[in-house]
Amino acid sequence: MDRADDDKVDARTLTGVSETALLTLYGRAHQARHPNAIIDDPMAIRLVDSIEFDFAKFGRRGQEMALRSLAFDAAASRYLGDHPSATVVALAEGLQTSFWRLSSTMADPQFRWLTVDLAPVVALREQLLPPSPRVTCLAQSALDFSWMDQVDTGDGVFITAEGLLMYLQPDEAMSLIRECARRFPGAQMVFDLPPTVVKKLAPKGVRSSRRYRVPPMPFSLSAAQLAELAHTVPGIRAVHDLPMPAGRGPFFAHVFPRFWQWRVTRNHRGAYTLLEFG
Repeated sequence: MDRADDDKVDARTLTGVSETALLTLYGRAHQARHPNAIIDDPMAIRLVDSIEFDFAKFGRRGQEMALRSLAFDAAASRYLGDHPSATVVALAEGLQTSFWRLSSTMADPQFRWLTVDLAPVVALREQLLPPSPRVTCLAQSALDFSWMDQVDTGDGVFITAEGLLMYLQPDEAMSLIRECARRFPGAQMVFDLPPTVVKKLAPKGVRSSRRYRVPPMPFSLSAAQLAELAHTVPGIRAVHDLPMPAGRGPFFAHVFPRFWQWRVTRNHRGAYTLLEFG
């Protein structure tokens, strides 16, 4: 049930990169509401209905954000299948609802969840989302590596950085990857990056509508450059280029997934990347 307008939570405290949490939430909730939904995400719908914000300023609500979440869910599910009591660390989680989507697919979910994000985002999450004894939130930057001291590594670690690394400076992003590889042997890390051409063609950010410009994305690597991380970053055992999930309609169901895997375009599109740490 939708909240009355006067009961809604004001999300205008989110600005800059943190505001993109609302952009991705909006797109995911729209796709979850669709009669032919590509993602089952009732919590995302609940969040949008509970937030006071001008979501329309973001413009289009395409399938891309939901497809990205499906790719991340698939990677996490594979790891949790082998490590059911693992700790999932969600870096710069924003208003993602992955914990509830993953929990709904398991008969007896045991994994624990550690959210790491800036204080305004954590405050919104705590206002809007139901508490769980399996969820812990840390109000800090992912670049403040003290969060690593709070991770229970006994049953495995899976790290997600959905919609994070592209907004960091290259040295910051690589420092985060290197430190995760060093601190969490045996863990896995999944992240996404835009096409490398984005930072060249849109140094001030991509405009999604007349009223909104996505912040600049200074960090990206091609699939070939990502593959080299296994040879250049100590602790990275393997690099996997993840497929694009199938969406709705001829283009997103067939054309786009094939384009994503086509060798000719592989180094020119974005990337969903899974790292295995040795």
